[in-house]
Amino acid sequence: MTFQQTLFAEDQLARIVNVASVPLRSPFRYPGGKTWLVPHIRRWMWSKPEKPEEFIEPFAGGGIVGLTVAAEGLARHVTLAELDEEIAAVWRCILGRDAPWLAEKIISFLLTPDSLQRELRKRPRSLKEIAFRTVLKNRTYHGGIVAPGSRPLKHGENGRGIHSRWYPSTLRKRIIEIAQMRDRISFLLGDGIEVIRRCARRSNISFFVDPPYTADGKRAGTRLYKHFELDHERLFEVVSSVAGDFLMTYDDAERVRQLARQYGFDTELVAMKNTHHAPMKELLIGRNLDWART
Repeated sequence: MTFQQTLFAEDQLARIVNVASVPLRSPFRYPGGKTWLVPHIRRWMWSKPEKPEEFIEPFAGGGIVGLTVAAEGLARHVTLAELDEEIAAVWRCILGRDAPWLAEKIISFLLTPDSLQRELRKRPRSLKEIAFRTVLKNRTYHGGIVAPGSRPLKHGENGRGIHSRWYPSTLRKRIIEIAQMRDRISFLLGDGIEVIRRCARRSNISFFVDPPYTADGKRAGTRLYKHFELDHERLFEVVSSVAGDFLMTYDDAERVRQLARQYGFDTELVAMKNTHHAPMKELLIGRNLDWART
């Protein structure tokens, strides 16, 4: 690699991505979302000698990476997996037959503090009703957090409270666009580690692994996600058995770096901003991250 190429690669990883330049495809405002990583995901996928048969996101959450891969044709098929039943209901609804219902329910719902509380007091009777309630909570709760203990916004942006992130027309558009790709996207309700293990022997799969950040005593994941408990060493062990390619993202924690060294993985730091817009860095982990350095 030339000196000029090295400087360019370092600049790519050090430059904070302007998320406004990335197509926002997910209906979720998701804590720990990876919109900022999308340009690096493209570089990773473009670096492959051939297009993967399948791209699996085993800890999907808001699913922005998988949605990008599907929308831009970076793999022949995408599978999203998620353990949280409420988040899963949204994906199952959109990728099933109820996307039009959900889109119209959102566009027709008159959001007020009273209507929000009435809706939250209801007991959903169907998958699509769970999906609507989940989107409603995600878009009106602090930080998009739907885990137990979260509450609706009081002030929000510019004092708009619960309306700060409630964009019915935009949500309707995103839901319909995702539904139009359902022949290219599958969804699995289940444990991410188990999903990886079941598919590990297939060499034509690429995995994007973005688990809850609870390694090395990190506590953020315990507040943000319902299913925050994770055996990180087991995850690294299972990922090491993958016959295809993978990319992991993690907090830059010493325990994580130890696990990466233990399993012979490559690491690189990449710049981003947290939810409070403060610059920070996350750790990319893979077998070979030369694509990130060229």
